[in-house]
Amino acid sequence: MEDWIEIGALDEIPKLGARVVKSNNGNIAVFRTSDDEVFALRDECPHKKGQLSQGIVHGKKVACPLHNWNIALETGLVVAPDEGCAASYPTKIENEKVFISLTQK
Repeated sequence: MEDWIEIGALDEIPKLGARVVKSNNGNIAVFRTSDDEVFALRDECPHKKGQLSQGIVHGKKVACPLHNWNIALETGLVVAPDEGCAASYPTKIENEKVFISLTQK
């Protein structure tokens, strides 16, 4: 079961950037692509725990700011040749408001 929480307006998340949401299970980075798609990942690279919210968003990936590992925003999977996964969370947009579920995908 997914419990949706509103985190704010779409315009409050910068294009090709992120906003951090604090939760009891750690910080969640909510990303916005250039096409206004929104994705949410645990704000921690599986490699050396870099803050993904500080990374560069390109296409549907984010590059970790520490060692440039690329993580797919849709799944949280690290792009080959590297390996790993950041937890991902469901998102939705309704009436220009962004919602996330704290239930991991």
